[in-house]
Amino acid sequence: MMERLHQADLAISWVVADSVYGGNLDLRTWLEAHEYAYVLAVACDEPVGILTPEGERRRVEVREVEALLLAPEDWQCLSMSEGTKGPRLFDWAAVPILDRWEDDGRHWLLLRRSISDPAEKTYYFVFAPKGTTLHEMVKAAGARWHIEEDFANTKDMGLDQYEVRSWTAWYRYITLVMLAYAFLVGICAQVWIPADEPTPAAPRPLLPLTVAEVRHLLSHLIWPPASSAKLVLAWSWWRRRHRSSASYSHTKRRLEAG
Repeated sequence: MMERLHQADLAISWVVADSVYGGNLDLRTWLEAHEYAYVLAVACDEPVGILTPEGERRRVEVREVEALLLAPEDWQCLSMSEGTKGPRLFDWAAVPILDRWEDDGRHWLLLRRSISDPAEKTYYFVFAPKGTTLHEMVKAAGARWHIEEDFANTKDMGLDQYEVRSWTAWYRYITLVMLAYAFLVGICAQVWIPADEPTPAAPRPLLPLTVAEVRHLLSHLIWPPASSAKLVLAWSWWRRRHRSSASYSHTKRRLEAG
């Protein structure tokens, strides 16, 4: 797939993936050879080369790096993306790692630590231009949440419900699902509703339409014909207003806590 994208000369800012792909040395080597920046999750026992404070080159597992190179002040609390309950906040740190036993300034180990449970950590290999900041790495890592959201939405539409009998049939099926999903996303992107003025009855702005909300509205307005379009639209407005208030409360509580 990456080879086809490369041949099509598509602009790619970052390649992001989970540990299934991050642990693939051949993939990382190919991306580096073609100058594609990446943030790839890796398992905690993935080997890595580091330079110790004493100037010694060592081969260790990524879970050992924190104890060897990081101090408490090296961690920064940053948001990797926006969620339904507010920013997804974690503690982050980045450590230069060796490529072919040399520090080229382009390879890092990115560490993510849960705020509520510091023992819960995730590790990423990063390849990027020199001078890339921790914030840029975190932002790139957070972009994978959009992929997860796309998978969740398309699974609700039947992406994972096809009984594979042939490659061609499977390919046609998922293409149809993705086309339907793109149609719904297009509706969300085109429908823009200006934020209402805050009132005692509605102190929070109305949330934008989501793919799930558009599916719900279409199913009631078109299949079958709705008995009362006004009632369906009013229900949608109330639901989104309620979710907006809930999101505000969750965000406020998390920010006050940490």
